Amino acid sequence: MAGNADQLIEQYRRENISRVKLGVTDIDGVIRGKYISLDKFSAIAGTTSGFCDCIMGWDVEDQLYDNATFTGWHTAFPDALYRLDLSSERRLVDEAGIPYFIGEFVTQDRESLHPICPRSRLKQVIAMAEEMGFAAKAALEYEFFVFNETPHSARDKHYRNLVPLSPGNFGYSILRTLTHSDLFNGLMDYCENHHFPLEGLHCETGPGVWEAAIAVDDVLSAADKAALFKTFSKGYFQRHDLMATFMAKWSMDYPGQSGHCHQSLTDFNGSSVFYDHRKPFGMSDTLRFYVGGLQKYLREFLAVTSPTINSYTRLVKGAWAPTAATWGVDNRTTALRVIEGNAKSERVEFRVGSADANPYLVTAANLGAGLLGIREKIEPTDPVTGNAYDHSQSEGESFPSNLRDATQIFAASTAAREVFGDAFVDHYVASRDWEVREYERHVTDWQLERYFEII
Repeated sequence: MAGNADQLIEQYRRENISRVKLGVTDIDGVIRGKYISLDKFSAIAGTTSGFCDCIMGWDVEDQLYDNATFTGWHTAFPDALYRLDLSSERRLVDEAGIPYFIGEFVTQDRESLHPICPRSRLKQVIAMAEEMGFAAKAALEYEFFVFNETPHSARDKHYRNLVPLSPGNFGYSILRTLTHSDLFNGLMDYCENHHFPLEGLHCETGPGVWEAAIAVDDVLSAADKAALFKTFSKGYFQRHDLMATFMAKWSMDYPGQSGHCHQSLTDFNGSSVFYDHRKPFGMSDTLRFYVGGLQKYLREFLAVTSPTINSYTRLVKGAWAPTAATWGVDNRTTALRVIEGNAKSERVEFRVGSADANPYLVTAANLGAGLLGIREKIEPTDPVTGNAYDHSQSEGESFPSNLRDATQIFAASTAAREVFGDAFVDHYVASRDWEVREYERHVTDWQLERYFEII
């Protein structure tokens, strides 16, 4: 790494680049970062530096948790060590080619994976896969709404009566892509230029709602690209005086926004271990057990893949989101959609996750659950055919309907502690408990409208 750092520094000096930008991803999937001078970059590029660990101890509004043991007032918020992944360099096209790097936290010995850092938790699960002889690939896709608003106008309106970019239900609309071709093509070019290319972009059903499919990659790179896409695309739209939201559901009048995850395993030679042409649906024994693991542990990991209060407004019957740990073959009403293909395309799509979830934690949860299924040889149930919402659900299949219950299940999960580690589970549970309490202590518009006069 040091040699690579020296080459980068020399190159930047030749180009008269005076600063770089870096970002680390917090528990909620928010990228926190800063500019540093080239001299500072020169000092840390081949080693580590410090970043206040408060970013692992506060919520999306920078409010500090009052219940976390890993960090808090009691620890005095020291610097946590982080290092830059020098292979993650991107040139920011809107900032005269300033380099951008992904950072991740490390332990004080500078070598071990950090117990709380989401990127480190995914790397731990990747190591588990490698020990079992597998390499993992993933591709994430997101639905998001685009509004003809700015951060100021949305706040001034208290997020009410927002104006979507375009009206009506225009799923897969060519008309809308013709009308807004500059934005569609501009976003695809923007993503390509920043090395998280989209393989598809289209209108979804709803006013101003788009869906972007990020190209497949190894699972760590896929999560990196997904995290960058969510933040960078917001910046792209705001530079055009528009706003994008990845809330799970911004309005009860429209379907929610998903964050689906396609996934597959190969051996170290790149050959699929999911495909077997001799088996039903092309599903190898490995894929069958992988699906069994996802199905068994999906409910226990739901607090990670549906991490906000808002996430659970999406998980209702008939809203294009699953309500139980079901699976089927090319069935979009189930939680797990096995896509029958060939040695290059056989995979499973995780359809539970919402667009508000942290990509590192979503991929870690999926890969971890699937690997446990392979190791434990977990047989899935029979695949669901037809409408999964009509499928009778056992108590172990049905998802909890709120974040509080999902968090309690996650806290008690032995599998969660094996996949994520005790320190992460305890810290994450504290963060979701805080999220629930913050919600419960506020008076909502619904409460005012319902009770103000009549009670």
